[in-house]
Amino acid sequence: MNKRILIIGGGYVGLYSALGLRGLVRRGEAEVTVVDPRGYMTYQPFLAEAAGGAIEPRHVVAPLNRLLKGMRVLTGRVTGVDHDNRTARFEPAQGPAYDLAYDIVVLAAGSITRGMPIPGLAERAVGFKTIGEAVHLRNHVLAQLAAAASTDDPEVRRRALTFVVVGGGFSGVEALAEMQGLADDALRYHPGLDRAELSWNLVEAKDAILPELAPELGRWTVEALTERGVHVRLNALLTSAAGGVAVLSDGTELDAGTLVWAAGGRPSPLAADSGLPVDATGRVKATAYLTVEGIPDAFAAGDGAAVPDLTRPGEFTAPNAQHAVRQAKLLGRNLVAHVRGRRLKAYRHAYLGSVAGLGHHQGVAQVYRIRLTGFLGWLAHRVYHLAWVPTFDHKARVLADWLLSGLFRREAVQLGGLEHPETDFQEAVREHAKAA
Repeated sequence: MNKRILIIGGGYVGLYSALGLRGLVRRGEAEVTVVDPRGYMTYQPFLAEAAGGAIEPRHVVAPLNRLLKGMRVLTGRVTGVDHDNRTARFEPAQGPAYDLAYDIVVLAAGSITRGMPIPGLAERAVGFKTIGEAVHLRNHVLAQLAAAASTDDPEVRRRALTFVVVGGGFSGVEALAEMQGLADDALRYHPGLDRAELSWNLVEAKDAILPELAPELGRWTVEALTERGVHVRLNALLTSAAGGVAVLSDGTELDAGTLVWAAGGRPSPLAADSGLPVDATGRVKATAYLTVEGIPDAFAAGDGAAVPDLTRPGEFTAPNAQHAVRQAKLLGRNLVAHVRGRRLKAYRHAYLGSVAGLGHHQGVAQVYRIRLTGFLGWLAHRVYHLAWVPTFDHKARVLADWLLSGLFRREAVQLGGLEHPETDFQEAVREHAKAA
């Protein structure tokens, strides 16, 4: 019987589980549909380097329709799942919503940015989870430098050169480090600006950064960033961003021209909204076999799933790329086994460690008991993540980007106009209307 498999989400889990199915499913055994709002998978660890200009943004994403030949790829959102009737409500990018029928569903919607009810946050901050946000930050940083170099007003200048990143995890630390590296390179084209004028601030609610690494690596990172002029503000919360002024719980006020919110994510609300079992954090309750607890013909993995960690009884796997990719590969095999009525395999993977890039050829890495800092940590970061980039094509493009960025200086042209290309045309039409 031809089983209809619906995969909701085209991130790590969606892509790799679909690739696994494509390689294992026999013709006529199953038809696979993958739904994703953007139609491409984003390799999240390279967002910071895309923001810093070390990697071309297009090389950080992988188009699903090109990688998943022979499968149906739909661009849009699943807004609800009626598992009793085996249907999912789908809203395409254009046109009316309709129902997708399925026999087996895979919940791979992942996580979304965790917002907070902080005054001014939505209006003044930018997140750091999508390639669009990374490109925006690159253009914004360069635009702020140009604005500061083009004014004699000290208040405007100070505001433009104040950068605040909230969140001391991997995303926040790497985003700040790469933006600072971009700004340092661009300063050579603004002789009127001095590096000492730039204020870089990393805000973290806890007493340490990079919590997934050994404490000494977090402390080393704080020292390395401090030596580069970054103010690492620990045990501090953002309490307001109204008017563009970042007010912290320790009383600090920073009139910031750039405010980045990288304070973590939360599971997609799709499962909870659809009445599927979730834990206190909103993650789908999953078994070690990557099935949804108590629900037949339903699977889940990745950031949005609470998967038992068999290497640490009583705990769950961490929401990171390392587990997501490995779970997805097993999920592909388990889906094939489920279609054929065979026994499923449990997910078991001991955490290898983590790596973080800090720009300026610096990084930190922890692989089992091996701990690396500085240049070796930076090199380990690049080698590790390059190994997980999907397809040989994308690996080659990323390598070429790194080679070029090592041989030549980064491009310091900001293309903010690309984000709103209609502005000039609309202004021209208005001016013509006035003159008519």
